[in-house]
Amino acid sequence: MTVFLLLLSTSLMAQLDQFHAGQVIKDYGKIAEVKGMEALPDGARFKVVFDVSKAAEPGGVNRSLDSVARFINMHVASGVSLERIDIAVVVHGKAVFDMVSNELYQTKNHDLNHNTPLIKALSEKGVSFRVCGQSATYYEVTTTDLLPNVKMALSAMTAHALLQQQGYSLNPF
Repeated sequence: MTVFLLLLSTSLMAQLDQFHAGQVIKDYGKIAEVKGMEALPDGARFKVVFDVSKAAEPGGVNRSLDSVARFINMHVASGVSLERIDIAVVVHGKAVFDMVSNELYQTKNHDLNHNTPLIKALSEKGVSFRVCGQSATYYEVTTTDLLPNVKMALSAMTAHALLQQQGYSLNPF
């Protein structure tokens, strides 16, 4: 059994070694080269909305937000210019706490909000963030509690409907 676990552990480490930092969001969203992949169409454009409802574990980074960084990094690495990638993030449920200042975050989680640098880096690359006003109200989060560049929407449903009208597709992951 010990040998099996050692082999499994070694195999997993080898797989993780295939992932590396991307060139756009360097500290987040590690990517792997995919050999033999279908080529992306010339002039590909992405208008994608990510739905985030699950909060990060205290002391950690929200995996869904890290996926946004990975989406950007892997597409730029595959030849899509950053100017052809438009990303919106709609946040609801307990994930609203990942979008708040360290002061409020610490009162709830007794730790710093480790999502702050990732949200800042994504915002600097044009990613927009909308927090569900219904969830925020439920959790007593106000617009003054939100991190810079994070907007309050009437609801997550409203934000998704408006983004869909603007041509955004929903990322299912």
